[in-house]
Amino acid sequence: MNQPATKTLTTAKPFIEVLNGQKADHIPFWFMRQAGRYLPEYRELRASKKGFLDMAFNPDAACEITLQPIRRFGMDAAIIFSDILVIPYALGQALDFVEGEGPKLEPIRDAQALSKLGISQLEAKLSPVYEALSKVSGELDDKTALIGFAGAPWTVATYMVEGGSSRDFINVKKMAYGQPELFSSMINLLIESTAHYLIKQVEAGAEALQIFDSWSGALDSDEFRKWVIEPTRQIVDLVKDSHPTIPIIGFPKGAGYGYVPYAENTGVTALGLDSQVSTKWAARVLQPLMPVQGNLDPIALLTGGDALKLAVERVIGDLSGGPFVFNLGHGIHKDTPVEHVEELIGLLRS
Repeated sequence: MNQPATKTLTTAKPFIEVLNGQKADHIPFWFMRQAGRYLPEYRELRASKKGFLDMAFNPDAACEITLQPIRRFGMDAAIIFSDILVIPYALGQALDFVEGEGPKLEPIRDAQALSKLGISQLEAKLSPVYEALSKVSGELDDKTALIGFAGAPWTVATYMVEGGSSRDFINVKKMAYGQPELFSSMINLLIESTAHYLIKQVEAGAEALQIFDSWSGALDSDEFRKWVIEPTRQIVDLVKDSHPTIPIIGFPKGAGYGYVPYAENTGVTALGLDSQVSTKWAARVLQPLMPVQGNLDPIALLTGGDALKLAVERVIGDLSGGPFVFNLGHGIHKDTPVEHVEELIGLLRS
C-alpha cells in the first residue's frame, strides 16, 4: 500500500517548490473543499452512499471524490477526501453527520467519558484513509501534489466537548479554564493520535500536510499559546522526526495578529491565511517568515463577475512578490456555481 519514500521528497511539483521557498513557473493553486457539494459528479456519487462516513471510509469512493476536481480543473494539488473528526471517531467517540446540521458527537464533559477513549483502534479505523491516499497517489500526474491533513487539537477538542459545532464554545472553554488537567489529558491524546495519523498519511503517499485549526480565533492570546501554538509545535516536531522534509501548512483560522507567534513558534513550513487577514500586512509581516497560502473570500467566488476579478487581482497583486500558493480563505461554499470556479481558474492562468 505505501508509496516509495522518495515520492515525498520531490521538488519538481510547483506546489511543493513554493512550500519549500523556491520559485515556481506559475502561481500554484488549490482550493479548500475543492471536492464537494458544488460539483454535480460529487452529488451523484453521494446519492449512492449512506452518508459522509460511508464515503470517507470507502477507499474507492474517497479516491474518486479526491480526483474529481483535479480531472475537471487541473489544480496543482489534490487534498484527500476526509474530515478532521475521523480522529475522535477512531479514538472511540460516537460520530454522525446529520444532513443539514453537520457533525454530531457524544460530548466528552468529564474524566469518565474521556477514559473511554483510546488509541487501540486508531490504526484499524483509519486504514481506509491511508488506502485512499495510496490510490490517489498512483493516479496523479508528475506535476500534481497530494495533500494529507488533520485537525489541530484545539479545534478537534471543541467538537469533542461541545458535541458538534458551536458559536460560543462555552463548554470547551469552561473545561480549559476550570479543569486544565482534564483538558490537557484530552489535548495530549489528540497530539499523540494526530501526529501518528499525519505520519501514516505521509507513508501512504501524502507529499504535504495541512493542519486545520478552524476555531483558533475563539481564544485569547494566552490561551492561544497554550492550546493552539504548543500542541501544534509538538505535532510538527513528531512528524518532522519521522519525515524531516515534509512541508506542513498551518491554518489557524481567525488568529489575527496571532499568526506571527504561530509562525515563529510552531515549526510549520507555510501559513494558510483566512479571508480576514490583510494581504498587504501578510506580505509585509508574514511572507518574510515563510510561504503563505490564501486567501480569497469564498463569497467573492460565490458571487463571481467583477467582484471576483477585483478580489483575485488584490490577492495576487499583494502576495505574488514572495512564495505564495493561491487558495481561498476557507472552503468553497456549497452553492458556488461551477462556472465561477472555471472563471477563477481562467483568471489565475491568464
